[in-house]
Amino acid sequence: MDRMTATPARKVLLAAPRGYCAGVDRAVIAVEKALEQYGAPVYVRHEIVHNKYVVKTLEKKGAIFVDETAEVPEGNIVIFSAHGVAPVVHEEAERGKLATIDATCPLVTKVHKEAIRYAKEDYDILLIGHEGHEEVIGTSGEAPEHIQLVDGPEDVAKVEVRDPDKVVWLSQTTLSVDETMETVGALQNKFPNLLSPPSDDICYATQNRQIAVKQMGAEADLVIVVGSKNSSNSVRLVEVALGAGARDAHLVDYAEEIDEAWLEGVHTVGLTSGASVPEILVEGVLEWLAARGYEDVETVKAAEESITFSLPKELRRDLRAEAQAAVEG
Repeated sequence: MDRMTATPARKVLLAAPRGYCAGVDRAVIAVEKALEQYGAPVYVRHEIVHNKYVVKTLEKKGAIFVDETAEVPEGNIVIFSAHGVAPVVHEEAERGKLATIDATCPLVTKVHKEAIRYAKEDYDILLIGHEGHEEVIGTSGEAPEHIQLVDGPEDVAKVEVRDPDKVVWLSQTTLSVDETMETVGALQNKFPNLLSPPSDDICYATQNRQIAVKQMGAEADLVIVVGSKNSSNSVRLVEVALGAGARDAHLVDYAEEIDEAWLEGVHTVGLTSGASVPEILVEGVLEWLAARGYEDVETVKAAEESITFSLPKELRRDLRAEAQAAVEG
C-alpha cells in the first residue's frame, strides 16, 4: 500500500496522573478501616466520594450511605465525606450522640479555615463554585453571613459587597482552572482591590489531571473520561478536553457505557479518569478499546504525584489503642 494513503494506526493516549487523589484515597480507606475496626454497619453521610463503583463496593462491605445525619441511629458511627460539612452537621451529630470520623479532604479543610479567618476579619467572601455542590454547602456553612456564591463569570455582574476594599475570593477545589481564573479576572475588574487566598484553592490533583488532558486533547479524536456524572472534577475534564481541541469527549462510569458509534473515524483515543475513580475502571476501558483495535497505549505524563494524607485523627486514635492493647495483651 502507498504509504501516503495508509490508514493511521489506532492508539490510546493514557493520561498521567489520573484517578485517585490523596484525599479520595484517604476517605475510601477510612471507610474500609472503620468497617474492619468497628464492624458493620458504619454510616456515611452522603457519598464518601462521587463515584458509583466506589459507593457500591463499600455498600457490599457494610457501609450505609445516608443523606442526612438524622438518619443515623443514636449511638452509631457516622463518617463525613471527603467534600466536607458545615459546623451545623457536627452539631447534629453531637445531638444524636453519634461518634464521628471526619474524612474531609485536608485541601477542603484548608478552604474552610480560610473562610473562618476572613469572616473573623469581616471580609466579604466571594466563593467561586457550583451551586448545590456538597463542598460549596460545607464551606458556605462556616460563615454564611459573609459568603456569597459566584457560579462562573456570568454571575459577577450581580455581586454586591459592603466594602469593595475588603473582599476576598475563595474557590471550590474541583473546578476548571481556566474558568476559575476567568471568573477571578472578571471579579478583579469589578473590585480592583480583591484579595486572593494565600495559596491556590483548586487542588493539585484537579490541576494535574486537567494539564494532562490539555496535553493530549489536541491530538485526540475522542477523549473518554472515566467518572460519575455528579463528580465535579470529572465533568470538568470533559470540558477541558473539548476546549483543548478534542473533536469529541464523553464521560462514562464503566466501559460498557461507551457507544461504539463514537469510534467512527477515530484513530487516537485519549483516556483519563477523575480523582475519585479507581484504576480498575480505567483498565476495563483499556481492555474494551484493545478488543476494538486500540491496542497501542502511549502515556502522556503531566506531573509526578507523591502526596499522601494520614487517616482521620479519630480513626488513628482507635487503631493506635488497639495496637497498644495487642502489645500489652
